[in-house]
Amino acid sequence: MDNILSQSVVLNKTVKMFSYYSPLTVFLIFSVVLFIVIFNRKRARMVKLIEKIPGPAALPILGNSIEMNVDHDELFMRMTGLQKLWGARNGICRAWQGLDPYVLLFEPETVEPILSSSKFIDKSQDYVYLQPWLGTGLLTSFGRKWHSRRKILTPAFHFKILDDFLDVFNEQSIVLTNKLEKEVDKGSFNIFPYVTLCTLDIVCETAMGRRIHAQSNSESDYVKAVYGIGEIIQNRQAKIWLQWDSIFRLTNNFHLHKNYIEILHGFSNKVIRERKEEIHNDKLNNNMNNNNEEVQDAYDDFGKKKRLAFLDLLIEASKEGTVLSNEDIREEVDTFMFEGHDTTSAAISWTLFLLGSNPDIQEKVAQEMDDIFQGDKNCPATMTNLTDMKYLECCIKDALRLYPSVPMMARSINEDVQIGKYLVPAGTTALIMTYMLHRNPKIFPNPEKFNPDNFLPENCYGRHPFSYIPFSAGPRNCIGQKFAILEEKSVISSVVRKYKIEAVDRREDLTLLGELILRPKDGLRVKLTRRE
Repeated sequence: MDNILSQSVVLNKTVKMFSYYSPLTVFLIFSVVLFIVIFNRKRARMVKLIEKIPGPAALPILGNSIEMNVDHDELFMRMTGLQKLWGARNGICRAWQGLDPYVLLFEPETVEPILSSSKFIDKSQDYVYLQPWLGTGLLTSFGRKWHSRRKILTPAFHFKILDDFLDVFNEQSIVLTNKLEKEVDKGSFNIFPYVTLCTLDIVCETAMGRRIHAQSNSESDYVKAVYGIGEIIQNRQAKIWLQWDSIFRLTNNFHLHKNYIEILHGFSNKVIRERKEEIHNDKLNNNMNNNNEEVQDAYDDFGKKKRLAFLDLLIEASKEGTVLSNEDIREEVDTFMFEGHDTTSAAISWTLFLLGSNPDIQEKVAQEMDDIFQGDKNCPATMTNLTDMKYLECCIKDALRLYPSVPMMARSINEDVQIGKYLVPAGTTALIMTYMLHRNPKIFPNPEKFNPDNFLPENCYGRHPFSYIPFSAGPRNCIGQKFAILEEKSVISSVVRKYKIEAVDRREDLTLLGELILRPKDGLRVKLTRRE
């Protein structure tokens, strides 16, 4: 009886309290309370499901953020260590970044439900720090915009179009081998910067039809801006306090970031404007029209065949701005610049290093080059030549297995999904750990060994399609993978035809930085001698 009376008193007090407020205020208070109740109920369900997945103990609110607040090399070691400690049995483990849950996936069977589905094509919030530079181009866009852009851009990577890029590959490869000449018989040096500048020259000319001469002028503002903004983006992804714009704006990096964006966008916008004017003038002079084949057959003032750059294809697809605006074109050009230079430079550098660590394999590649080019060290490669480089392709593929250019990728899980024996709730981020996925001993025997035979046709037969994904997989796989492989073959073959490579560092002594790109912390030291 006393209990009923006390409840009645509380109810009367509550009614009197609300009688002092207007109906609108009462409605707003009620709505807020209801939102909190519903949010907590959903949150409790998420936490309950996530905590069923094995993973390290997490602090309230902070989660595992403190453990991840370390240098990039240590962070990569800790993330790969999670697989050994928590994910070895089920191919999945979990961690918390603040209040946000992450599931880390290491096995083909746990990766497949995410990458194979058209439901999970949206990149995670980790990619938002790329947007000031890349906007919402093909890499960072989602939903309907991504589908539209993918449809527009796919023809740009047709094999016939890629054939036009071979001259650029060959010319810049020659520049690279000439630059490397000064290192012959001079002891060890870091090959990574040489290759990076070469791929930057290639992607700038193929993307925008402009030469920036990065291999000759590595101090240019554009080259510095490309490197500088990448470092800032990586810092923001790794350090939780820099993810708050209000805090980031107080740092020196914010002003550097702003300056880099102005340089990068300024260059792209200038090239787009100039190229549009050139196309317009060519059309007026009846030297060019909207037919792609006629564009490809056009010649410049020196009688040399004009190359069709990625930018030209975007301008053609823009339909005078009705399909793609100038900003849309800039987004895709900048995206191609970002995705097309760092990834290929890493793949080329790692392959050259691994060939230098395995002289027997290197000699097989050199023999393949002799068979294709009949001993000619300077003959430019044709598309047929590149297609015939079967063993070199196996070497590149196994280098990408051991050192995938993109060591991890993240997707937003926007609805509940069953991964193995666990129900992963909506609101989680799935982190596909490519680096560990490729080291599965059940799929690749002796997984730490560099073994190009892993990719001979007979050894690939029956392999799980999601066990090897250096270019991602499923509907959002890399649109430029054919471009990348052709470029890598062209550059590597040019180096191997002229030089013998000897790796100075042992693989086990290298410190890896698992950032946007998988790179060695202290470079890749090699020695070069001329090939007789």
